[in-house]
Amino acid sequence: MTTQRLTGPQIAEARLDGWTNLIGGLQTRIHTPDFATGLALVNAIGAAAEEVGHHPDLDLRFAHLDVRLSSHDVGGITERDVDLARTISGLVADAAAGAEITMECATVSRLELALDTPAHDRVLPFWRAVLAMEDPASPDVDDEVRDPYGALPTVWFQRSGSDEPRQHWHLDVWVEPSEVRTRIDAAVAAGGTLVSDAEAPSFWVLSDPEGNKVCFCTWQDRG
Repeated sequence: MTTQRLTGPQIAEARLDGWTNLIGGLQTRIHTPDFATGLALVNAIGAAAEEVGHHPDLDLRFAHLDVRLSSHDVGGITERDVDLARTISGLVADAAAGAEITMECATVSRLELALDTPAHDRVLPFWRAVLAMEDPASPDVDDEVRDPYGALPTVWFQRSGSDEPRQHWHLDVWVEPSEVRTRIDAAVAAGGTLVSDAEAPSFWVLSDPEGNKVCFCTWQDRG
């Protein structure tokens, strides 16, 4: 099986119902009626993962199980992830025959913190130290730090001007493309403003009533 990283359109062509492509990983949320049902799914998924030698990240809560698939050796999604996603969907379908279990990606998000700075090489070492993070394994990426345990959001450093006053921090919220409009409408109804959609469907910029900005990001229109 090829270990080549798949593009966004290639992943979309796989038509994985209930899964979404968020920052180099496939994610889904499996709703379960109780913790025991979720634990049984964890065991089933774990057994399937052991068979193929490819392992997902699993986050079990009382009434849902979050699953993320990524091929860390290539820094993205490969056919291994697509195949395991299909296997997991099948396990969920089998389990749902006897319990109230559903899969969806509408409520799934992934968060990154972005620090706008004119010189990221000056501040990156500080944030790497205080957050106990590491540089990415890829030599092509020198503007972010990541939690080696995957518990904290990635922090990346966006080049900006140095004129003051300016916003230093903003959030990047990665979502399923079909959910962007719903979230924008909810944000505007809550008092926010759509600042720019010039880069859509790659990202949209919004601000709260005090001018603090956030971006909704998707995999679309990215290299």
